[in-house]
Amino acid sequence: MPIATLVTFIIYFVVVLAVGWYCCRKNENIEDYLLGGRRMGALVTAISAEASDMSGWLLMGLPGAIYLGGTKSIWIAIGIFIGTILNWVLVAGRLRLYTHKTSAITLPRFFEERFGDPTGLLRSLSAVVILVFFTIYTSSGLVAAGKLFESTFGTPYWTSVVIGGVVTIGYTLLGGYFAVCWTDVVQGMLMVFALVVVPSVACFQSGGLGTIGSAMAQKGLQTALIPDWAGSTLLGIVSAMAWGLGYFGQPHILVRFMSVKSLTKLRESMVIAIVWVLVSLAGAVTIGLVGVGMFDNLSGGEEEKVFIYMVNRVIHPLLAGTMLAAIMAAIMSTIDSQLLVSSSALTEDLPRKSSAGASMKRTTFWGRACVVVISIIAMALALHPNETILGIVAYAWGGFGAAFGPLVLFALFSRRTTWFAALLGMLVGTAVLVVWKQMGLSEHMYEIVPGFVANTLVILAVNRIVRQENVRVLQQFDEVARELRGAGRQGAALPVSYGDGAA
Repeated sequence: MPIATLVTFIIYFVVVLAVGWYCCRKNENIEDYLLGGRRMGALVTAISAEASDMSGWLLMGLPGAIYLGGTKSIWIAIGIFIGTILNWVLVAGRLRLYTHKTSAITLPRFFEERFGDPTGLLRSLSAVVILVFFTIYTSSGLVAAGKLFESTFGTPYWTSVVIGGVVTIGYTLLGGYFAVCWTDVVQGMLMVFALVVVPSVACFQSGGLGTIGSAMAQKGLQTALIPDWAGSTLLGIVSAMAWGLGYFGQPHILVRFMSVKSLTKLRESMVIAIVWVLVSLAGAVTIGLVGVGMFDNLSGGEEEKVFIYMVNRVIHPLLAGTMLAAIMAAIMSTIDSQLLVSSSALTEDLPRKSSAGASMKRTTFWGRACVVVISIIAMALALHPNETILGIVAYAWGGFGAAFGPLVLFALFSRRTTWFAALLGMLVGTAVLVVWKQMGLSEHMYEIVPGFVANTLVILAVNRIVRQENVRVLQQFDEVARELRGAGRQGAALPVSYGDGAA
């Protein structure tokens, strides 16, 4: 099987690198490199948004958590599904209109323009948050890559981490946003295919769904979704579902909304994305549940390899390589987006002035240099991981949710919020999250909850004292509100399209 699997992986790597090389010819300016010229279609937007969201934790971290914890971990999937829907319904359309109105091609630049920050602090500190948490997030993907190659080919862990990092860096450097999105489409299709085929075959071979409950009971795992309403159970459910709060602040997902051609395309994307997420999460949950009866004594991080072991046991060797390549697809589809957003933070957001007027060659050179530096740091962190894949992802995911989630919602729905309220809220939310994690309180409540709540309360408190008085900012808010009302009256047929004459 390793030979057949190796051939499959080589073909897969060649395909994604070829896509990167082809897409590099489409970049004519910095907006093309970082945002695809705001002319992405419905299918590409939907699949790339969700594939970049669901990293290696979908095929490794989540099934592993369910294998160890039983049905109580399913609440993570439920929270993610609800968060996905709310993000598309509440944020996608408004953010698309507003970022065009403010001529912003990155999230930190949007914050600066939307809240009227004259100091540049909001933009710069947002960029720092992106760099810190995306470096951590990227390391989780490289940890997953290390475990994948180590289990599949028997290669040393550190070699596996380097291989995964080098390939991902390669096509990200070549093509920028176009390469990232189009390879995400290929990878997203591969992921959902594996998440349907593998658990279906495994469930059939293990005797059907009826055997899952008895296997879980024998191992003392929770079998009921809501066993009782004790305080600890309710707290655990809230903590697990809080993963959904993170969606409002994930830059690599929000940038997909900013790049779509039109509101009409965005509505089509929403339907595709929700179906993709529902099928994928159901498959990941089933893998974890079926794995309980199929494998014994997986722990200490080995539980996150349950999908790999399942593929080796139930899938024919000729097809096994394709199924395992889906893990690499999940890893790479997230890492490439994170590297590109981190690149934009260093080239667009930390400098005082945007690089829009600089030459494309010079800007992309520095952007690519930033990608390499961040990747090297992430690989160094991945060589000696202190937590599981899911644990690393949870911290980075929570960091973005606590720092940016409330800011995005207030930016889109609050007319009176000032730049000072947004800045103070972001700093307090991030600080609360870090302190909560360092004090070990995450065992009782996921750190995103106190961080998100603290951020929100600070903004609300400052809003009662200081009101937004910038005339330009207030005018922009009113213009976006009018356009949204017009879109609501005319329905999905409204041709709201911006950027390079795209229809």
